[in-house]
Amino acid sequence: LPGDTTFGGLALAQGLLVITLGVVARVLHRTRPDPRTALRGLAGPAVAMLACALGGVMSGGVAQRVADWLDGTRGSLPGPPVLLTWQASVIPPTLLVLLGLCGRLALRTWRLRAVETRAVELDYLGEAKDTTRTGRIASTRAMAALTDRAPLMVGVISFVTLLLGAGALVGVLTTGDAPAQAARGSYAFVRGAAEAAQALGSWLIGLGFILLVTSGRRAYKDQAARRTIGILWDVGTFWPRAAHPFAPPCYAERAVPDLTWRMVTWTRATGGRLVLSGHSQGSVLAAAAAWQLKPSVRRRVALLTYGSPLERLYGRWFPAHFGPAALTSLHREVDCWRNLYRLTDPIGGPVRLPGDCGPQVDRAPLKDPLAYGRTQEHPLP
Repeated sequence: LPGDTTFGGLALAQGLLVITLGVVARVLHRTRPDPRTALRGLAGPAVAMLACALGGVMSGGVAQRVADWLDGTRGSLPGPPVLLTWQASVIPPTLLVLLGLCGRLALRTWRLRAVETRAVELDYLGEAKDTTRTGRIASTRAMAALTDRAPLMVGVISFVTLLLGAGALVGVLTTGDAPAQAARGSYAFVRGAAEAAQALGSWLIGLGFILLVTSGRRAYKDQAARRTIGILWDVGTFWPRAAHPFAPPCYAERAVPDLTWRMVTWTRATGGRLVLSGHSQGSVLAAAAAWQLKPSVRRRVALLTYGSPLERLYGRWFPAHFGPAALTSLHREVDCWRNLYRLTDPIGGPVRLPGDCGPQVDRAPLKDPLAYGRTQEHPLP
């Protein structure tokens, strides 16, 4: 079809740009290394690799399926671009790798649950033992810890996508045929695997698109799904469009200046000090607003954060803006800063400032639940 060469050229250009971005990111990370940084500075290129792969394959696959549905003269036109067929064929092996990762994480979570079970028993000494209650608390803690394994998932899947994508491009250039045709004359196992991967990959693209649409619809009805999607939405729309032009409008461009203006005018009018309290994503807005203040005003602000993703998400994935140096500077410039968190929170966590600053900001994890069983002060379990 016309445009096959252009499609292949775009895929090659995207891959080369991502590799170049990875080299630059790695060099920048080595100039200021931080062991907590996600994927040792390669988080941005890894996410870009996944975005390019999903965007290219999903858009091409949906266009192909819609064309098949509208085609009243089936067989009179050539099939989809050969490269798209190869790219679709790498989806099944990628999903197998993802399945293996999920199995490994499930095993790790099961082991961590056993450790947390003993920790829960120590946290609620003197309480009547309840195996179900203890197991529920331990499971919640173990599941919350999965957030810290997200870089591993993103890194492995991105690397596998890059390798298989490069293999697909090589397969197109060397054979010029789709995987099923290219495997003819090979071993029966190889031929069967190629045919199965090509057939499954084509339909998995359509299934993926349907799942994407239904996930958005499910967010309106399911609170858990809405919360998960909301986390990604909050992170994506926090940054200005200058960072990603095709994103939805940035709420921080309105919220941060308004909050800064409120603090400046209040301290000027009263001459007093204030407590800036931020929960979850609000703690990120609070920190961003505090950074916009003049040093004389910032010294009159006490910062209280709880359930904060400042280090766990933003510090690891965006170290240039929320890394240890930036957060340590913020702690030294405000009047004081206290951070509260619970081990059952999958998003919030400690700030983990280096040196003596850490204990000054982070407190020991708060109990969750506050009471092991029902009490007069805490009647709900």
